[in-house]
Amino acid sequence: MNGTGTRRAPAAQLRIDWAACDGHGACAELLPELLTSDDWGFPVVRGGGRRAEVPAELLRAARRAERSCPVLALRLVREG
Repeated sequence: MNGTGTRRAPAAQLRIDWAACDGHGACAELLPELLTSDDWGFPVVRGGGRRAEVPAELLRAARRAERSCPVLALRLVREG
């Protein structure tokens, strides 16, 4: 939310390619605000779903997580 109490639109979406993901867990370590890991190391979006809405203040961390995925299972898609 911003200072006026209204919710800001996400700056981007972080999408997970479940077929490509091997459960290394690097993304959840680099972006704990949006992702956690299940018992096998696979990412789980906080709040559920297949995509994490990335606010502007977490774009840098989301880009780092995307670049760090060894199997390229993450894709950061800019909104708008």
